[in-house]
Amino acid sequence: MDPVINVVQPALGERELAAVREVFESNWVGRGARTTAFEAAFARHLGVGSEHVTATNSCTSATFMAMELLGLGPGDEVVLPTVSFVAVGNAIAACGARPVFCDVDEATLNPTVADVEAVLTERTRAVVILHYGGRPGAVAEIAELCRDRGVHLVEDAALAVASTVDGRACGTFGDMGLWSFDHAKIVVTVDGGMLYVRDPELAARAPEVAYLGLKRPASGSSGPSTSFHSGYDQALRSNSRWWDYDVASFSRRSTTNDVLSAIGTVQLSRLEEFVDRRREIARAYDEGLAGVAGLRLPPPLPVGHTTSHFMYWVQFENGVRDRVARDLYERSIYTTFRYPLMHRVGAYGSNAVLPRAEAAAERTLLLPIHQSLSDADVDRVITEVRDCVAARSGGARATA
Repeated sequence: MDPVINVVQPALGERELAAVREVFESNWVGRGARTTAFEAAFARHLGVGSEHVTATNSCTSATFMAMELLGLGPGDEVVLPTVSFVAVGNAIAACGARPVFCDVDEATLNPTVADVEAVLTERTRAVVILHYGGRPGAVAEIAELCRDRGVHLVEDAALAVASTVDGRACGTFGDMGLWSFDHAKIVVTVDGGMLYVRDPELAARAPEVAYLGLKRPASGSSGPSTSFHSGYDQALRSNSRWWDYDVASFSRRSTTNDVLSAIGTVQLSRLEEFVDRRREIARAYDEGLAGVAGLRLPPPLPVGHTTSHFMYWVQFENGVRDRVARDLYERSIYTTFRYPLMHRVGAYGSNAVLPRAEAAAERTLLLPIHQSLSDADVDRVITEVRDCVAARSGGARATA
């Protein structure tokens, strides 16, 4: 049997192990200096001040924090594309607000400005967009729409850690941005996330929301990038009782730690090489799968856009997607579709009809793409996809 080719796979090695060893040897494994350093490094990567970012234990936690910081509640509506991750819908619903789903472009699976605008109402408080597969989509235009309408924009940039529009990082166009560093992402900390908050006052509140709503000792409060440990040190130097605290909000614990942050700092330093390799793989797929009958490839990126190449997807004609996926699975090549349509999840109570998203969900398949793929792996995927499509589609006409 051929070796398995995974859809996603981390690239972790000796440098990450050495960073973890240093944390162990320091005898401080909780949130501390390495987490502060990771936040600072990620802020530099985004081109923002470190006081605007807070590291979390997951992107899901960052999403729940964003909804809390925006003060959403019953009677509020939040617009999001139906092609989104369930964590976003859960965070909206958990605070008592109502998720309102919009359609997406069938080829890019990103919402257009018209898609978002079509479902805005006087009750809309926020819009949350996903950069599907790492492609920025119409983020600049949607950000302008939100500013004009007086609603908040939150960017789910979990798949877009290196994506930009005209040199500006995805995740920084709106009021807040969210990133994921779980086992399946490009930058991996095993589990972890990051929250960007534009507004300085809300950004200063974010660390409290991340840690049970606890206020730091008064003399030790110096912004989100300062660890609780150093805050207590400052309190001790001023003769304050460092064990005292107050509660600013009824929040959950969403903080990360220095072990994961040490891994993340190394991974972030390798981001350029990771994305370069993904770009090579995407280019190979573009060339190797061009002209295959019954297969549509991702459209070209608009001028000024860069993508993280987190996903590579193809779309099938003639209803053969599921059968091709099964054939590839039997040949030890894993594929998938992300994300199942949110408006079809009964818990959200939506009766929306979103025809372009529904069509895309029946035709789209994600192929393996990660920096650990060898050239031989990529060639094998191309060969097997071509063979499986030919076997299932017969003489279907090629689609550009």
